[in-house]
Amino acid sequence: MKKLNISLFIPLIMIILTACGSNEDAKKNGDSKDSSSSGAKKEYHLIEDGKLTFAASGEFKPFSYMEGNKMVGYDIAVGEAIAEKLGLEPNPQKAAFSGIVTGVVEGRYDIAVASHTITEERLKQVNFTTPYYYSGPVIYTRPDSNIHSADDLKGKEVSVARGTSYLEIAQQYTKNIPQVDSDVVALQSLASGHHDAVITDDITGQNAIDSGLKIENRGYLGVSEQGIAVNKENKALLNAVNQALQEMLDSGELAKLAEKWNGVDITKKPEKNE
Repeated sequence: MKKLNISLFIPLIMIILTACGSNEDAKKNGDSKDSSSSGAKKEYHLIEDGKLTFAASGEFKPFSYMEGNKMVGYDIAVGEAIAEKLGLEPNPQKAAFSGIVTGVVEGRYDIAVASHTITEERLKQVNFTTPYYYSGPVIYTRPDSNIHSADDLKGKEVSVARGTSYLEIAQQYTKNIPQVDSDVVALQSLASGHHDAVITDDITGQNAIDSGLKIENRGYLGVSEQGIAVNKENKALLNAVNQALQEMLDSGELAKLAEKWNGVDITKKPEKNE
């Protein structure tokens, strides 16, 4: 009887030991994964642990604008999607456009998802991801204006949003360039009888027209690439955001977000200038 009990007891001990070993291995593997993920996030040098703090102007419909107390739009949706892919909580921050790049440089924001055109001047301050959309600077005037092309801008009063790349474009035609707080403000002023023209993004201008502003598109001035700004010292975060964007582009998620907020897919580079 004793022999029978021992013969049954030994296999039982072996099963228990095997199970314990498996649990320990699984725990170690789990800890290894958590440690690896945590380590990767630490390499990002985030302003706040577990959060991706990104800036946008909140005054650039349909890319970023306010609905009550919440900031929404294409830029915000892209920032939130990137945060999710990085396993972080999205933390959007509203800021004056003219100071956003400086905020990234000084460490107030991890990144800027704020429709920044990639320019040589800005590249001296921050790194940019691959473009997450493409746009075109456009001349907008009132319907009764005698401005019909870029040549007609010479010497005219052309308003642009402060801190945008449109200032450099306007300077090619005139020295009379009032700068205002946002593109929307510039277009509203134009429709109210101020300024001779405004240079801004084609989608923003069309959105203003759709909302009832009496202004017209009088021609494109080229095609621009919009990128996400990242601090030059944060290469790990730059690489991670680029990877997230590529995944969104490959899966079609980025195009769907563009169509949802802008009505068209703006994620593919035009074959030629319009």
